[in-house]
Amino acid sequence: MYSVRVAYSEVDKGVEKAADRSSRTLPIAHTCDGPRVCACSTKTPGFCFYLTFSAALDHSETAIYSGSVDGSEKPHGRGTLTWKSGDRFEGRFKHGEKEGKGCFYFSDGSSLGGTFSADELFGKGIYVFDDGSWQEGQYVHGELNGLVKEFDNLGNLTFTGNYVENCRHGLCTFYDPYGGTLNGVVDEEGSLTGDSITYWYPGCELGIRGKFLEGILDRGFLVEMKDKQEEEEKKGDVFERDVSTKDCISANPLLPDPYETKMVYVKVSPIAGDGLFARRDLPEDRVVSFYNGIRLTHQEVDSRDWSQNDYTISLDSETVIDIPPSCSDVAAYCASLGHKANHSFEANCKYDLFDHPRFGLIKSIRTLKRIRRDEELTVEYGYDHHGLGKNNADAPHWYKSQLK
Repeated sequence: MYSVRVAYSEVDKGVEKAADRSSRTLPIAHTCDGPRVCACSTKTPGFCFYLTFSAALDHSETAIYSGSVDGSEKPHGRGTLTWKSGDRFEGRFKHGEKEGKGCFYFSDGSSLGGTFSADELFGKGIYVFDDGSWQEGQYVHGELNGLVKEFDNLGNLTFTGNYVENCRHGLCTFYDPYGGTLNGVVDEEGSLTGDSITYWYPGCELGIRGKFLEGILDRGFLVEMKDKQEEEEKKGDVFERDVSTKDCISANPLLPDPYETKMVYVKVSPIAGDGLFARRDLPEDRVVSFYNGIRLTHQEVDSRDWSQNDYTISLDSETVIDIPPSCSDVAAYCASLGHKANHSFEANCKYDLFDHPRFGLIKSIRTLKRIRRDEELTVEYGYDHHGLGKNNADAPHWYKSQLK
């Protein structure tokens, strides 16, 4: 076992980690032929390494090699290259070049592995991001070219599509964690911007097609899948981005959501008041209704009397969604219907998050089991989910009485 010093050139120490997966890029895994900024760095930020065994080395730019060498003391066989930054490559070498199985391990916790040939990554490669999500696809001369799939850290598919020279290209599909998909031809930046992008609701029976800007709906029309053929309803309603504020629940409060309309309806409930009912047989683990509302802070909600909180639901640590009294009746507001679901401690549904093309991030109602047509949907309101149980002072009296 020997150690030799190997010169390298760092083009970019950062791996771009955009929150929007549509703009994600990868390190370039190939060898350049000299101590210069490689032209490829203008395409994608990343690492660009070159190897040389000159006797005169700039030690500030050297990497340490540990492993087997050939008669010329070039890496040959299994070995490890370690850079000053903490990045390292582990794998097999052939007369100074990466050859065979190998993997880059970057100092930020990400990695890129696959099969190398003549110092370049060829064939299937897997890039694992520092958050545990990963990307797998075909590499040609160290760059992604061909079909690529991306997964979150739980193994859920988040993207399928083609790459050309490390960039997303052509028809691509993005999958959100709530069951929706976004499909269309990406622009030069690899994002879904254009006039013919389609958002598909869970189940891919209904969608909204039209103008999207970086994956965000601007204006679109209903699309319905019939007999495996897409049929665009151009003469129907127009759907636009309509995220609520503190003062406005919706710019079009009487425009129903087309997907929700096919899943549920409202009628008088034997439990209390109005209730939410299945319009069709519903599968298990499917979002079937949406809970939009004005957006308040927790402080605003906590400071007022409980009589004003009949329709409040926490969205996150900062925001509470609320249906104001003026919008509680479907005659005044029917853009979403989730607030009509009644409570049960033996609920057949639960609250969940949903990234809605029209309303943005809101709450939704997801089935816990199969539900038959005309069966009432119920959720557990969860006032006692903070460990206070029956003595929870923030629960209404009717709720506490049911806990007894």
